[in-house]
Amino acid sequence: MVWVPLGPQRTDCLILLHTPNVNSSKMSLEWLVAWSWSLDGLRDCIATGIQSVRDCDTTAVVTVACLLVLFVWYCYHVGREQPRPYAAVNSLMQSPDANGLQNGYVYCQSPECVRCTHNEGLNQKLYHNLQEYAKRYSWSGMGRIHKGIREQGRYLNSRPSIQKPEVFFLPDLPTTPYFSRDAQKHDVELLERNFQTILCEFETLYKAFSNCSLPQGWKMNSTPSGEWVTFYLVNQGVCVPRNCRKCPRMYRLLGSLRTCIGNNVFGNACISVLSPGTVITEHYGPTNIRIRCHLGLKTPSGCELVVGGEPQCWAEGRCLLFDDSFLHTAFHEGSAEDGPRVVFMVDLWHPNVAAAERQALDFIFAPGR
Repeated sequence: MVWVPLGPQRTDCLILLHTPNVNSSKMSLEWLVAWSWSLDGLRDCIATGIQSVRDCDTTAVVTVACLLVLFVWYCYHVGREQPRPYAAVNSLMQSPDANGLQNGYVYCQSPECVRCTHNEGLNQKLYHNLQEYAKRYSWSGMGRIHKGIREQGRYLNSRPSIQKPEVFFLPDLPTTPYFSRDAQKHDVELLERNFQTILCEFETLYKAFSNCSLPQGWKMNSTPSGEWVTFYLVNQGVCVPRNCRKCPRMYRLLGSLRTCIGNNVFGNACISVLSPGTVITEHYGPTNIRIRCHLGLKTPSGCELVVGGEPQCWAEGRCLLFDDSFLHTAFHEGSAEDGPRVVFMVDLWHPNVAAAERQALDFIFAPGR
């Protein structure tokens, strides 16, 4: 009885055969030849497999090395960026008051502030910010912004006196002192539907004036006559946490607006109160990329808004949209019995500023940049 391979290429399957002793030598020789042949084939197969694995490993190593280099470059690129000096509105609501907030109002403490800088270096700073944005994302859709920054000095100096934004003028935007409600229909209708909610929160806040002349969170603005006070939820793109906590429903409403400017220095949201006998000095807003929206909360007779020489009156529960880059003023000529004029003010994007431009402008004019 001997072990014999089943076939010339099958070394793993052996068959047990009962053979006569006279054939044992012959069968053993055949078995040894077949086994030798099988070992040679196995050796060749293993060598081929090893070579294939080596080739495969070389390709894999090169791929992994490339991915590793890209990952290291990405980490370096992200790590060298300076974190933005402001937090999202949601996180600010949960955090302690931010630095630079005094009496609920954001005071500029940096000479580098774009909003407060009026010198020849401003255009270079804006162009640097635009280049940085384009390198990270794309130059696509940046034509008007590039044109505006390149010729900003000429635009601001040569503008007619009726419209003269103080910081940034975006060219080729439709120009009109007032806008129809359809310009930002969704947000206008949403604000008007929440008129009673906003009014109730204002009345709760305003009760604090019975105890002191200027409660915490309110800001007194300079006027030639009368009193003009404001209560900011968002000031120059920065959320005011303490004030937002006092008006949670107003704050949540801001998050539901589609076109609210909340991530650059041109965005504001506040309650604005004019006492009887108040006149606001004529002035220009900082830019034409926004529409200022006033939702009338209390609008006694004798109150008027004049934009670009055109007068308009507020109405309770209705939104009034205007471009504050035009020369504008407001006044309250009513009596003390009429009470204050109160509006909820929100800055919305100009409807003709494209989505790509909005993203770039948020980057270029980010608070503290």
